Formats: sequence, structure tokens, C-alpha cells
Amino acid sequence: MKHWYEVTNVDSIDSPALLVYPERIKENIQIIKSFVGEQCNRLRPHVKTNKMVEVCKMMIEEGIQQFKCSTIAEAEMLALSNARDVLMAYQPVGPKVDRWIQLIEAYPNTNFACILDNVSSIEVLGRHAAKKGLRLNVFLDIDVGMGRTGASISEVPHLWNSLCGYDSLVLKGVHGYDGHISNPDQDIRLQESELSYKILKEAFDYLQLKNPNILEIVIGGSPSFSSHATRSDVVCSPGTFVFWDWGYRQRIAEQPFLYAAVLLTRVISIISPTRICVDLGYKAVASDPPLPRVQFLNASGLEVIFQSEEHLVLSVDDSSRYSLGTVLYAVPTHICPTVNLYNSVSVIQEYHNKTTWQVIGRNRKLNI
Repeated sequence: MKHWYEVTNVDSIDSPALLVYPERIKENIQIIKSFVGEQCNRLRPHVKTNKMVEVCKMMIEEGIQQFKCSTIAEAEMLALSNARDVLMAYQPVGPKVDRWIQLIEAYPNTNFACILDNVSSIEVLGRHAAKKGLRLNVFLDIDVGMGRTGASISEVPHLWNSLCGYDSLVLKGVHGYDGHISNPDQDIRLQESELSYKILKEAFDYLQLKNPNILEIVIGGSPSFSSHATRSDVVCSPGTFVFWDWGYRQRIAEQPFLYAAVLLTRVISIISPTRICVDLGYKAVASDPPLPRVQFLNASGLEVIFQSEEHLVLSVDDSSRYSLGTVLYAVPTHICPTVNLYNSVSVIQEYHNKTTWQVIGRNRKLNI
């Protein structure tokens, strides 16, 4: 009996390669919906993980209509997917200001918004929008503990006063990313996510009192999703769930998502009785985690010795069990930057390599 990840026509796929499994992606979408009681308006998945039109359309077909992204290219990919609502969780500066406005003008059927966290950005975007006769949607980005981007609570009144000076900008809500929360202990993650939520809720409460429109709270990623999913007043924005990875399988054990993206690699050298080399260098799998960076699915007793650009050297119990060209399947520790290393993926259905999908969101620029 074949394992779910095996490919019968594997010789049609050169290695290294990234394989995706649509049926398992669909199941992961159902799981994420179940966390919020099928209320898709409480989900705003981040597409930085998948970066593919086909995967975005799968979520749209399941009723998810609003998304989050990091780049203008990802935002355009979502527009090409016919996404209804897109939040770019990145503050446009420099040439991105004009590109952002061009994107909004080019895709009128998609409702776009971006985040802002300082008066200077409000002024620049407000002036550019006014010159074009546009009203642009914005979220205030609040630092909820990560210390990467976002305004402090004390800055919120000043930012609101600045926004009030521009009819060309429309406040839609507050955004906070708690990427510093990653403890494997779920109780600790729950406590930490509660602190992040309270910070963002304080900003929201202040702004909602000042604002006649109903505002939105967008918060969190995958590690804090278990906690934020229980809060009916927030919109959650995990992204890794579509593919999942070995890193989160170890650290977020309570989230039952399936592996839906797998690396395919082959033995390219048999070095000694206890050492082999495969074609899975750090140009083929994300290198931000420490070694081993992958978990092999169809072989046990493998230990990563070292990795270079195009090679991964492994210690094995007995290299005679392997021959040149032996296929190994592996799940990466970090799937998001791994996807970004591939311009296309092989789509596996019923154990068969059916087609390829283009990873267009990995590009820095599509049309705009």
C-alpha cells in the first residue's frame, strides 16, 4: 500500500522539487474553518506561505473572501485570483506608494487596504491619494509585543488626529502581528496571546469611540491562532495551515493540520558505508532554521551532517540500502521560505504527478 505522499510517475519530476497535494489542502481549509465555527468572515489567511493563484482560489471556493499579504506582488496575485478583500500587512514607502495606488486603480473589483504606523506615512499616502482623487483604506499597525513594526499605544491618539486631516484615507481597523509567540507550551502561548490581544483591543476601543464606522481587529499568525480563534471579536490571519510544516507540527501540536507540501530529493552520491549525499541544498529548502531543516518521510535513521548550496550530506546506518537516484520525500521545518525557492510546484493527485502550478507570488513584481 502506497503512502499518501508517494508518486507513481516520479520519474517525470526532476529533483529537487516541491510537491503539493490538493486533497490535503482542501482538508486543511476545512480544519481552519472549523476552528472559527465555519464563520469565514473571521478568517483573513496570509498568502505569504502559498503564493499561488490556485491555492487562493481553493480558499475562495470554500467561502473565504478576505486575505492578508506582505508584498504588492502577492496583493496583485490575490486580485488575479478574484479575491474580494486584501490587506497588505506592510507599510508602503518609497516607490511602493505609487505602485500601491496603481494596483488599486488597476483592480477595482478588489477592496485593498494597507497598514500604517506613523504620521509620515499617513501624510505621504494621504497626499498621493488626494492627488488621484482616491479614498484609500488603511489599518493602523500596532506593536503588540514583537517589536518589529507598529505604533505604541501612546502614539494612537496622535495617529488618529493625523488621519483626520486626510479625507483621502479611511480607517478600517487595527492590525497586530504577534510573531514573538512561539512557545511549544500551549498554556504559555495562551497567556502571551492574551497580552497581545489586550494591547490591540485597547487601541481598537480608543479608535472605535472616535470612528462612526465599524472597525476590524486583525491579529495573529499560526502559533497564536488557537487562542485568537476563540475570540469572537477578532479576525485571524494564519497562513501556514494550507501546507503545514515540520516546525509547526512540533511546536503547535494542538492544531491538527496535515502536511500538504513535500520536498522530493534524490541520492546523488554514495560516499561511504555510512554516508550519502542528496540534492537538497539550502537553495532547495529554507535555511533559516538550524539543521536538520527537514524531516524525511520514507527513511529512518538519517542524520544530517552538513549542507551546502546544492548538497545535503547524510549519515545512514547502511548506505547499501540506497542506490543512485533513490527518491526521498521530506517535509521542511519552515515551509513559507521553502515555497519561495521554487518557481513552480508539482501537483500530486491520486499518487500521480498531474500538472504544475506557478508560484507567481514569489516574484517581486507581476504587472505593477
